[in-house]
Amino acid sequence: MRIVVFGAGSLGSLLGGLLAREHRVTLVGRDPHVTRVRKDGLRIEGEVEAHVAPNATTDGTRLSADLACVTVKSYDTAEAARALATGEFGGVCSFQNGMGNEQRLEDELDCPVLAGTASYGAVLAEPGRIECTGVGEVVLGNSDAGTNSHSNAVGEAFAESGIETTVAPDMPRRLWEKLAVNAAINPLTALIGTKNGAILEEPAWSIASAAARETARVARETGEELADEAALDALERVATATEKNTSSMAQDFENGQRTEIDAINAFVVRRARGPVPTNALLTGLIKTWERSNGLR
Repeated sequence: MRIVVFGAGSLGSLLGGLLAREHRVTLVGRDPHVTRVRKDGLRIEGEVEAHVAPNATTDGTRLSADLACVTVKSYDTAEAARALATGEFGGVCSFQNGMGNEQRLEDELDCPVLAGTASYGAVLAEPGRIECTGVGEVVLGNSDAGTNSHSNAVGEAFAESGIETTVAPDMPRRLWEKLAVNAAINPLTALIGTKNGAILEEPAWSIASAAARETARVARETGEELADEAALDALERVATATEKNTSSMAQDFENGQRTEIDAINAFVVRRARGPVPTNALLTGLIKTWERSNGLR
């Protein structure tokens, strides 16, 4: 399968590198990472070891492939969609944090759009080298639930590359569950500068679990059956499995970069029919940090 990975940062490069073991992969990213991959290939170290030689470019326009995997930050989704619209693809799958990304892609692209999650841990250690900090799985499916021949074919392509893959018929509910986890872990670990495991202990757990419960309630308000208990179980499971990992938002803080708060906690606030005080507070704190650092 010909695959374009649009957004070759840490996760995108890891997924692209794993897929390149069996498929023809093109990474779309930034220099100096792209130049190093072109010259020396992509090296994956840590929990997974691989050295592959995918194509790499900084220009994401006028490309064609059977599949495009979108791994850019949520606030760059519209720009990515416009670039992809200049090319030709059999389908697109979003592996992004937050909510609303699939709809933005569907608005611009004339091809099937899948939703996906990837629970691998990845850090861009240096140009051309990715550190895999945790082996996870990929879950993907139709953005409006159900499965079809396209989602099954994409799932098979991932599995052929040695990636544990599930083609799920209930991706909307799974995306809300992931949102509940991210809403709890990401802003807290960013604000207090800790690894993910820190939220498992009090007093952080009370704050994190409140954010997750609020998110589950808003999911139910939108028609997705996500029980509080399911959201809390997912939160505990992910925080335990990734206890030594640094969340993407915490990495944004460390690097002085804009966060994805608008697609995570702020999304919960926008969609809520009633008060969601924990998500509102976390949104306000993160946005205050961004403004104080000239990122908004």
